This record gives sequence, structure tokens and C-alpha cells, in this order.
Amino acid sequence: MTSSLTLRAGLLSLLIFAAFIGAWQWATLPGAGPGGGAVDPEYAALVSGAAAQGAKSAFPTPADVAATLWGHLKDPFYVRGANDQGVGIQLAYSLGRVLIGYLLAAAVAIPLGFLIGMSPLTYRALDPFIQILKPISPLAWMPLALYTIKDSGISAIFVIFICSLWPMLINTAFGVASVRKEWLNVAATLEVGAFRKAFLVILPAAAPTIMTGMRISIGIAWLVIVAAEMLVGGTGIGYFVWNEWNNLSIGNIITAILLIGLVGMALDLALARAARLVAYRE
Repeated sequence: MTSSLTLRAGLLSLLIFAAFIGAWQWATLPGAGPGGGAVDPEYAALVSGAAAQGAKSAFPTPADVAATLWGHLKDPFYVRGANDQGVGIQLAYSLGRVLIGYLLAAAVAIPLGFLIGMSPLTYRALDPFIQILKPISPLAWMPLALYTIKDSGISAIFVIFICSLWPMLINTAFGVASVRKEWLNVAATLEVGAFRKAFLVILPAAAPTIMTGMRISIGIAWLVIVAAEMLVGGTGIGYFVWNEWNNLSIGNIITAILLIGLVGMALDLALARAARLVAYRE
């Protein structure tokens, strides 16, 4: 039954993908657009060749994007100047910033979440600050970071730190506060010390909730890094997308979007697998 459902889901996914590719191919045919092939003069000034005459769509076909993707995959780490580096290098810069900011946030959020979850006094004292700071867009911190840190790369890491902090902090505090009282009572009966209780009782019990927060944080961090790198420039997949937009290279932009999605999916799958390792059945 399960294998049948998996097979049918796979076939439906292939059908949806084929329909999407077919619609995309049709949309790039000459005269398929809303204007029936008429080209706006300002748009024609930006593009060149057959696209400027309306004989060919300026938007790449699926085959064009596939060829562009293959070109990037064949040589992902080339360096032909400061503004012309392979997509593998750009992804490596982005991943490095995300991982540094994410790990720094975890180093702060998990111990602080433990403290908040275990101490109602600390929770009440810090809750007003958390409620005010949590809704602020991470990118709103960027000007302040650039002014104080004076380094665009570290400022991007700081933005990742900020956006990763809150889901991990809130989920850790909630997970710790939700540990069953019976388990804590047993630990108290056995006269388990505070340090051992935290690591042998509370941490395993709260681990699934903590991992949920970490999974949410990595997704947000990967979303935010693209926008942050568009602002700070220099290197990274976000800068690559913005640079290719300035070059009107739509094929490269679509390729980058596809790779951003694939890397984001890989990060989410890695955290989901880690979450399954700490899950337990009551």
C-alpha cells in the first residue's frame, strides 16, 4: 500500500513537472505573451538581437536554462576576477556565513533558553525584551551592523545570528518548561544534582523541541542570507543573483534560484534527520 502510494505520488510529481516545463516552453514562444509579440521600446533597448525584434523571447527556454546549469556544474569553482566567480564559490561563501551565524546563535540561544525554561523569574524578566526584538526583520539590523562592525561579511553573519536566534531560543525555553513534572520529581527523589538533571533528564526530554527550533532557524537563515548578500555585495549567492540581474542574465538567475532551493532542501533534510535521532516515543 505504501509503495503504491509512493509510486503514484512520484508519477503525479513527474506529471506536474512536465506540465510546468510545457507551460514554460509555450510562454517563451514568439508572440505567446500578452502583447502578441509587440516589444516595448524601452525593453527592446535593454535586450538585443532577436529578442529586441520580438522574434525570440528574452526569457530563456527550459533548454537554455539546462545548458546554463550544466555550464555552471562543469566548472563551479572558476575565478575570472572579483565579480566573476563560479557558483560553487558563491554558494560556499553563503554557506560559510550561514553556518557561522547559525552556530553562534545556537551557542547563545540554547543555554539561554534552558535558563528561561527552568526559571520562571528569568522568563518574566526577559519576556518583554524577547517580544519586542523578535518581530524585527533581520535586515533592519543591517544598517546598524554596517555602521558599528564596518565589515560587510561580518555584518551578514550578524544578521544570520539575529534571525537564527529567536526560533531556537523560544523552542528551547518551551521544550525545557514542558518537561513532564513526573520525570523531574523522580530526579528530585533520587537526589540527582542540578547539572546531571539538566543533561540526563531535561536535555533529552526537550531535545525534539530544540531540534524543531534549530530546523526552523536554518531555514530562515538560508532565506535571509540571499537578501543580506544582495545588500552587502562582494561575494555569496545573493550577490551572484543581483549581479546577474544587473547583467540581465535571466538564465544565470534561474540557475542560482534552483541551486538555492536545492541547498536549502539539503539543509532542511540534514536537520530533519538529526531531529529523528533525538525523537522518542512516550
